[in-house]
Amino acid sequence: MKKILIATVASMVLTGAAAAQEVTLRVHHFLSADAPIQVGVLEPWEKMVEEQSGGRIDVQLFPSMQLGGKPPQLFDQARDGIVDISWTILGYTPGRFPISEVFELPFMSGTATETTAALQEFQAKYLTEELREVKPLLLHAPASYKVHVKGGPVAKMADLSGLKIRTPSRTMTDGLSALGATPVGMPVPEVTQAISTGVIDGTVIPWEVFGSLRLEEVTKQHTEFGTENGGMSTSIMALVMNKAKYDALPDDLKKVIDDNSGQALAALAGQAMDDEETAQRQKAIDAGATITVIPEDQLTEWKDASQPVIDNWVATMTDAGHDGQAIVDDAKAMLAKAQGQ
Repeated sequence: MKKILIATVASMVLTGAAAAQEVTLRVHHFLSADAPIQVGVLEPWEKMVEEQSGGRIDVQLFPSMQLGGKPPQLFDQARDGIVDISWTILGYTPGRFPISEVFELPFMSGTATETTAALQEFQAKYLTEELREVKPLLLHAPASYKVHVKGGPVAKMADLSGLKIRTPSRTMTDGLSALGATPVGMPVPEVTQAISTGVIDGTVIPWEVFGSLRLEEVTKQHTEFGTENGGMSTSIMALVMNKAKYDALPDDLKKVIDDNSGQALAALAGQAMDDEETAQRQKAIDAGATITVIPEDQLTEWKDASQPVIDNWVATMTDAGHDGQAIVDDAKAMLAKAQGQ
């Protein structure tokens, strides 16, 4: 009898443990475990989802491409079920998400909080079709990108001439070319070594990833635009889930995912990115960085030079059957609304 009782209790414990973790969600991304996206966004999201599911969802984070592949493959890894969820930059697959590129156009972004807030409204109106292959959990952006170089300061547009500058997207490639730089495409994990070995002279990137990439070791000159901590462009980042995985969840666990997606997660992501932006900027200053801020009244030359990039994008979108100018105008209005809040 005693043996039967022990066996029954053991069976109940095992059954309870199995029920406690009904679903495992593997989350894959390309940055390091100490990067702001993991520490400031994914780890809090993991905790919220696990707690609100009563432990029935087990979230497992895999940074630095630990599950294999390369950063441009992350979206398809989630789409195809190789992983359950991936975090990636949409611009890593040029031309695949053309409507979302509007926020990558020159001088079409703000703080992480502002651009991310605008993206929630923009996604609902414009991006359902582009993201149809996955369950989008969050579309967001970092603070706008600054120019960071190894050599002398970029204090005027002519200083960019001929410099090999890393670019994360085709839109930013066009923008840098218009400003006189020589754009070089590569995923962000490769940037520090590429600068240190002379493959490139610098990069456009937000401050917030500086520490995780150790960029302060190879760049000492930094340029901001318009205002302190102002930038020239951004990238659209996406946290996306395999649709079949989401659809297979029971309704109460779908609700846990939904309650921690979209607008609910956008505020957390924007604030986390902006907080780290400020912290990393100050660390760079403390380490002896030189920051050049190009005043708003001196940006006309930069904006005039990059306007053809916007015009070409509008024409391309219009040729594809969209109202390109309306998309630009809406994006600007949504960003202005977010900036006014």
